[in-house]
This record gives sequence, C-alpha cells and structure tokens, in this order.
Amino acid sequence: MSHGLVVWFTGLSGAGKSTIATALQAELTRRGRHSELLDGDEVRTHLSKGLGFSKEDRDTNIRRIGYVARLVARSGGVAITAAISPYREVRDEVRAQTPNFVEVYVRAPLETLVERDVKGLYRKAIAGEIANFTGVSDPYEEPLRPEVVCDTSTETVAESVAKVVATLERTGHLERVVAERLPAEEELVALRAEARRLPRLQVGQRELADVFMLAAGALSPIDAFMSRDDYAAVIANGRLAGGAPFTIPIVLRLDEPPAAERVALFIADRPIGILHVTDAYEAERGTEALAVYGTDDEKHPGVRVLFDSGRWAVGGDVVSLARPASGFPEYDLTPAQVREVKARRGWRTMVGFQTRNPVHRAHEYLQKVALESIDGLLLHPLVGETKSDDIPADVRMRCYEELLAGYYPADRALLATNPAWMRYAGPKEAVFHAIVRRNYGCTHFIVGRDHAGVGNYYDTYAAHRIFDGYAPGELGIEILRFEHTFYCSACGGMASSRTCPHSKELHRTLSGTAVRELLAEGRDLPPEFTRPEVARVLLDAAKQEATA
Repeated sequence: MSHGLVVWFTGLSGAGKSTIATALQAELTRRGRHSELLDGDEVRTHLSKGLGFSKEDRDTNIRRIGYVARLVARSGGVAITAAISPYREVRDEVRAQTPNFVEVYVRAPLETLVERDVKGLYRKAIAGEIANFTGVSDPYEEPLRPEVVCDTSTETVAESVAKVVATLERTGHLERVVAERLPAEEELVALRAEARRLPRLQVGQRELADVFMLAAGALSPIDAFMSRDDYAAVIANGRLAGGAPFTIPIVLRLDEPPAAERVALFIADRPIGILHVTDAYEAERGTEALAVYGTDDEKHPGVRVLFDSGRWAVGGDVVSLARPASGFPEYDLTPAQVREVKARRGWRTMVGFQTRNPVHRAHEYLQKVALESIDGLLLHPLVGETKSDDIPADVRMRCYEELLAGYYPADRALLATNPAWMRYAGPKEAVFHAIVRRNYGCTHFIVGRDHAGVGNYYDTYAAHRIFDGYAPGELGIEILRFEHTFYCSACGGMASSRTCPHSKELHRTLSGTAVRELLAEGRDLPPEFTRPEVARVLLDAAKQEATA
C-alpha cells in the first residue's frame, strides 16, 4: 500500500544531494508518485529567510524543513529533502517525529568536493577566509545508521538513485517495478534453438500476449505466471499475497500439469516462450469466475474462455521469444518506449485511455476534457483477442489514425497499442487496466461508468465504486471517473449527465448494435456520433467484409 514518507538527504555541500534528489523525484513521477523537493538553498531563500549559520539557526532551519516534510508525507506524498543538516541530534529529532523516515547519506572525500567547487568556497574556508563553513571550520556529524549511503566519488547519479529506489522497494515504501526483460536479437537465436529441444506446450494468442506483457514490465509488480499464493490472494482479495493491488489472475492454464520443469511454449511451430515451472495447482474455475467476472454464466465471454481453459494453473518465470503483432508495428511500443516518448516530449502528466471499439465523439470529448489539465494523452487501444463481433483491430487502428491526424495537436497525443486480450471483467478489469497504464507511464486514467463491461452483468457505476477500496496513491495512478457522455441537440454539443439539463429524448447516442446495422446497410454514421473521417473508414471496412 502506498503511503507518505520522507526521504532525507544529508551530506556536505557539493556532495551531490540535490542532483540525486532531483533524479529521484523524476523517477517517482514516472512511477505515478507525487513528491515535493525541499532543497536546502531554496528553503534558505523562502522558508528560513533571515536565519544565520549559528548552530541554533541551523537547527531551526532543519526543524522547519522537517515540519513541512511531515505535512507532505501526511497527505500521502513523498517529501524529498536535500539540506546539509550537519548536526546528528536535530536530524535524529526529526526522525523521531516523522513516520516513514528514510535517511540517505551522500558523501564524497574533501579533495573531491574541493575539485567540484567552482566558486572556490572550500579553498577560501581552508584558507581561513570563510568562518563556520561546514566540513572545514564547522563540524559535520555523519549519520550513524542511515538507510542508504551514496558515495558520489565512485557512483554515477543513476547508480545512487538505484540504491535509494532499491531500499524504498525493499522496505515497502515503494512498489517494486518490473524492468523490461526482452532478449536482444542475438540472444533470441540461441533461446529459440533451446526451445526446440525442450518439451512443448501448445498455446494461443492470449498466452502470447500474457508472456510478452510479463517480460515487458507491463504487468508490474508481477513478472511471472502467478504462484498459488498470489493466485489465491487475487481471487479472495483482489491483491497479491504481499498486499499489492492486482485483480486479474495471470496464469498459464492447462488440462494437466507440465511433465517437465522447463518447457517451451509454442503456437503451431513457432516458439513464443520458455517457462520455468515453479508451481502447478488446481484452480477452481467456478470460484474464479465469480471472483473476477461476478458471474458464472457461460454466456459471458470471459467466463466462456475461462471454462474452456484447463483446470490446472501453472506458475513460473517465463522468457518471451515473440511479440504480438497488431499489423501496425510503428505503434507497438513497450512500456519503456512509451515512457521514453513521454519524457522526450516533456510531459510531467499523461492520461491513458482504454478502448476496444472505434473511437467516437464521446471518447473524444472525455479525452479532450482531460487534456485541458493534463500534459499528454496516451490513446492505448487494446489489440489482443476480443469478441468475434467486435470491430477488428486493424480497422480500429485506422480510425484512431484519422482522428488524431485531424483533431488533436500532434505534440499532445500518442497512439500506442496495448497487446492485452480483453476479459470483459468490468470493475476488476478497470483496476487491471489502470495498473497496466501506470506501468506505461500514465499518471491518470479515464474510467467510464461501465468500463470493460459487457451485457448487464455489472451494476451501473460499479467500475467507479471499486476504486473507493484503495487508499489515495495506492494504485500509483489517479483515476478520472467520467459519466456517460452524448451529443445533446439542445446544448448543441457534447455533454454528460453532470453538465446537461435536457431530457434523454434530446440526447443522440448509438448502441453498438445500431452502429453495426447502419454499417451493414452502407449508411453514413451521424456526425454527432463520430467524425466523418472515422465513419468513412468503418463504412469502407464494412463494404470489404460484405464482398469478401
């Protein structure tokens, strides 16, 4: 569970506290954690203006920083302080008053600090020209038991940040993030050859998607098919055994346990993964159906897939040997690649939008409302397996291209594919989708009132209410809950039940069935429903299908 904390950097001037602290803040932002950086120089300019450098004034400065840091942490944020804080007693005093306090000692030899000092302050202090200079003419008391020690004379900034992050993960202050583990091309040749020597298991496109997403870090904090403990915890509580939120079981289902500890996963004669089996257990499908889908009705498409799968669940580490293909390779970006684009464009915030349908005016409205206050949009359509009557992924992708080309600022929107397959699990899948988008770098995620729903299996607003069960910041992504939207002829534009006072008779909406009927008849979709460029793509696809 995410909670507020204070990361307290201490060390001599020039040791690298501010540099590491700034890099840590960037990493926390990437992970969706809100943080505030209290830099010693800035605090002196504002919060502690007028204080001198006597021991009493230094202690007062540190107490003030500690007080503000506690306020940030109390609200669920991460307070990062970067001040010399030379005296051990007042640092320990702040620690005693502050829950979730992590002390980071940033050190470097004096000769290194002198070399780095472009202002020459250390040399002046050594020459006696500056009084009360910490580390030369005024004492610096090293921490006795800091949680982290960074030696910047031997470590890069990235190595120091990695040390701090690893400590925060190990101590439960920060959720572990799975790094991308996709083999390089030269490794794949040897791994595929090995796969052909191993016992084979035939799998399908859904398993291909799961294997790839595990390896790409898209399903962090898990990086392997779930053990029985994690599986049981997800079914019972919607959390992993360690407590992290996760609502969808990620397992390999088989009719019987594997005969070997190391097996190759194949689609026909194509190796797609190598699995090291660590656990095999019977997973009761009826119980899982009720826990995940809220029903055991086999007419539900997700339940149908589950009941058609094997009764054995297999857990274990897996190596990905193939990538799911959308047919649009330029959009098949991994989580790391999406995060790189986000950083390159300078987006501090990014909102994710999930869709398995052609994007229409209601979708566009929600996205643009979000973009009024968020830096960038990740339009992230699911291109894995869906219901047979859903619009094919290649048609949907062409619709997205048309919409983005004509109606969005090019530097504010990013189209990338989500290789996951659709479960239609309603509220549970809404949380799952949010976790996936967090791993792609989103800080916000749009959730409609019937997110990932199908038929009448889920109560209205259930996909909104489920997020009430998580503490602020726990998911690492902020949920934007939107009402049903529509075109109102009286308002003369898009609106929702929160903003439109008019009767339903004036609201222009189309069901999926109505859309399919219009397309089958070769009729244009109304502009109140979708943009004409998108309608043309859908009509052309419908005509091609009819003549195929």
